[in-house]
Amino acid sequence: MGMGVTRPRFAGLVTGLLMATWAGAALAHNIGGTDAAFVAATRGPDPIPFMYLGAKHMVTGYDHLLFLVGVIFFLFRLRQIALYVSLFSLGHSVTLLAGVFFDIHADPHLVDAVIGLSVAYKAFDNLGGFRTLFGVQPDPRAAVLGFGLIHGFGLATKLQALNLNPQGLLVNLVSFNVGVEIGQVLSLSLILVVMTLWRRTPVFDRTAAGANVLLMLAGFVLAGQQVAGYIFGGAVS
Repeated sequence: MGMGVTRPRFAGLVTGLLMATWAGAALAHNIGGTDAAFVAATRGPDPIPFMYLGAKHMVTGYDHLLFLVGVIFFLFRLRQIALYVSLFSLGHSVTLLAGVFFDIHADPHLVDAVIGLSVAYKAFDNLGGFRTLFGVQPDPRAAVLGFGLIHGFGLATKLQALNLNPQGLLVNLVSFNVGVEIGQVLSLSLILVVMTLWRRTPVFDRTAAGANVLLMLAGFVLAGQQVAGYIFGGAVS
């Protein structure tokens, strides 16, 4: 199989890495602890700390990163990657800023459930599910932009839970969003390195479908957790 990696072992490794990353990130995804205390105590514009918080939130935002993995999975040209990531960034920037600044509220469990479904949607699309089952192919650019809007609203709900002080709110929001973009670039760069190395191995063509099945399952589990939290009143992850 090339490089001494068997297919079952590779699938097990991918699964293990996904679960380990997911479990660790799930504990860090919310803005809490000293970060939340800092935000609550902030009076006036304080761009650097908010930029840091934005970057940290994206780096630990496993749901956002899983969606981006699905988006770039079969994109091989940097121009294509830049286009789709820019559409995603535009979408989540609009709803992050508007959601907090204009105080637009939605239940965070339901928003995060849709975010989980966006992961499953992109994996299903990567598997050719729409063409096979429905004979249609939704515009992937419109889907990425649309789900970007939902992801941004998910980010907004995390900030809304902190009851931000109105003094310096716009500057702090923009700084947080800039930090999100920085965190996204850093995370995506690492993901691209790993995927580029994977694509160069003989196992990529044989494991790509299985990886997208795992990605789709992860999306459904994320959505299911949030629906359960909405019904039973659990904490937002």
